[in-house]
Amino acid sequence: MQILMKLAKLDTVEDPLETESEFPVIVEALKCLCNIIFNSSVAQKLSLELNLAAMLCNLLQKCQERQLVDDIKCFDLRLLFLLSLLHTDIRSQLRQELQGVQVLTQALESSLSVRWTEEYKAAEDRDRPPLSLQETDCAIEALKALFNVTLDSWNVHSKNESHQFRYMAAILRHCLLTTGPTEEKTEELHSNAINLLSNVPVSCLDVLINPSSQEETDIKYNGMNMGAIQILLDFMEKRIDKGSSYREGLTPVLSLLTECCRTHRNIRKFIKAQVLPPLRDVSNRPEVGTTVRNKLVRLMTHVDLGVKQIAAEFLFVLCKERVDSLLKYTGYGNAAGLLAARGLLAGGRGDHWYSDDEDTDTEEYKSAKPNINLITGHLEEPMPNPMDEMTEEQKEYEAMKLVNMFDKLSRDELIKPMGVRPDGTMAPLEEAVSQYQTNKQESSDSD
Repeated sequence: MQILMKLAKLDTVEDPLETESEFPVIVEALKCLCNIIFNSSVAQKLSLELNLAAMLCNLLQKCQERQLVDDIKCFDLRLLFLLSLLHTDIRSQLRQELQGVQVLTQALESSLSVRWTEEYKAAEDRDRPPLSLQETDCAIEALKALFNVTLDSWNVHSKNESHQFRYMAAILRHCLLTTGPTEEKTEELHSNAINLLSNVPVSCLDVLINPSSQEETDIKYNGMNMGAIQILLDFMEKRIDKGSSYREGLTPVLSLLTECCRTHRNIRKFIKAQVLPPLRDVSNRPEVGTTVRNKLVRLMTHVDLGVKQIAAEFLFVLCKERVDSLLKYTGYGNAAGLLAARGLLAGGRGDHWYSDDEDTDTEEYKSAKPNINLITGHLEEPMPNPMDEMTEEQKEYEAMKLVNMFDKLSRDELIKPMGVRPDGTMAPLEEAVSQYQTNKQESSDSD
């Protein structure tokens, strides 16, 4: 390893990169180090003893001062990514001792050729050509390394840390508005940017929406530029349409959008207008159709527990965590899992506070509302009641027949009758009834 480190110019702290004829040797040496460290746990431990991360950071700063060193920079970043992935001590060293967040952020900024117009706002050049393949690869490696170094960074304790993350978020916004040489590379670039945004403290994500100037023609909402948020929404829908690998490909962007909506009012209102527009046609079930709302409601009953939880949570936050609003868009059947988990089967709202502005129903929805099936969430024509032509004795017979059927299923332990406690959570029926009776008795005693 020491020989390869020497060939990669990692042992020379002061000497700049000047001899271009040595650049191919440096690149090949870095490639060899990547392979060795990836496949050898002994090499991973040795890299900590040899202080390899510090040497790589030094080489990376030398690359910032030179042009035509993209290959060196790319494999330097890849090696930093591998070290921070495979060795937690190196991850801590990078963040705490080597100013890894700052060094890697600068590497990402130079790869994207960011030009600043004001603090936390990069220039948007619509005529700018796509990134080259080398620039895209460098940016992707920087994003992956930053993701590892910024894990567990939800709590920002200092003004300097807040500035660093807001600066990073502004670069990531520029990254989302940038395209690569191919559609696949663009998607990979955006995917890694979204993963990193998930590590940025949510209080710093307001820089994703900048005040929109007069000459900008991007998507606006309440005077704010929503171009980056629209990219996130388009990315989310594209991942849903893929129909596979939801946990790895879809949950990061859904989690990010959920946290943005929970914290930033303008983002939530813009996204709700896109995902949950005012209801007009309720003739079909909420999960039937091709709109984003239909696709997300289908995910609420997905077989993967993590996927259906985050999809339901996203829609719940868009509805300001109000049960009645969620049921209007999804139906009780699709939302039952979320409501049971949150103890909201009896109605109410979640724990977070949102603005008090009310949703307005369309005239079409108001006229159809009396005939909407609350379970399925769509319009149903009134069905004839089969009990209308029964005598009281027949009704009592059918009721007892149903009770006996449930009793047999319960005794055979094929089903377990459940009820809703006063606090909205599920419990065995006997326990739920007992709690209601106890509460009723206590309230009558207090009267």
